[in-house]
Amino acid sequence: MLSNHKLYAYLHEEILPLESAYLHVSDLAIQRGYGIFDFFKTHHGQPLFLEDYLNRFYASALLMGLEVPLSEEELVATITGLIQMNGLSESGVKMLLTGGYSENGYNPGPPNLIMMEQPLTLPSEAQVATGIKVITHEYVRELAAAKTINYIVGIKLIQQVKAKGADDVLYHQKGVVSEFPRSNFFLVKEDNTILTPAHEILKGITRKNVLELAGKKYRVEEGTVTLDDIAQAKEAFMTSTTKRVLPIVEVDGNPIGDGKPGTVSLDLLQDLIALEEAQITAV
Repeated sequence: MLSNHKLYAYLHEEILPLESAYLHVSDLAIQRGYGIFDFFKTHHGQPLFLEDYLNRFYASALLMGLEVPLSEEELVATITGLIQMNGLSESGVKMLLTGGYSENGYNPGPPNLIMMEQPLTLPSEAQVATGIKVITHEYVRELAAAKTINYIVGIKLIQQVKAKGADDVLYHQKGVVSEFPRSNFFLVKEDNTILTPAHEILKGITRKNVLELAGKKYRVEEGTVTLDDIAQAKEAFMTSTTKRVLPIVEVDGNPIGDGKPGTVSLDLLQDLIALEEAQITAV
């Protein structure tokens, strides 16, 4: 990917050069951090699991009282046009819906719809083989079922995560685990039962796919997960659009299992990769 590759974005009903895509300072996304977004990836220039991501995008908008200015059919056509213009093989596409231009900096206006596409890099083989380390933090996202643009706590904790030699932070409330700022959490019990939190989370599309894949081979449970459960787990991993299935080998300085990526986690990663390839083959 050449650094001078020209990229385009969608804003105000047109596709225009990325460097020309601006919002006015009166937008509630700027004034109050009010808005929602969603993010999907392309593989060989084709969107993966697009219907699921669009359904969540419209659901988040509904939860936040925002109206998407395009029908789903129009949105798909716009996404297709943007992808074709950018000409990226492996990419991430972000759809943003803001609170709109506000006359008083508080009341919403007609929402602004923005779409951007950028090159995407997935975790390396070395990172998967090594696994990642995480810390925990007591916090529950407000309106967790909506994919809002509010990432204040996660961003604020970046320096603390780095200072502790970790890669990410896992949220919990009084010992009950929910999610990462941008990923879902899974653990594997000694009997290979796979457990993932069911409450106070954003239900990720990768989470959904992994649950379906895992259910074909393993016992799967959605429910309450505690820090004590993590201490007794054989394996742990996170799932997201950009991370796929990424093994977790340490939480708060304590190893998970033998401190290495587990066979169940790695097995599910290969199943997910195969599912992604099948999506492209079916197009």
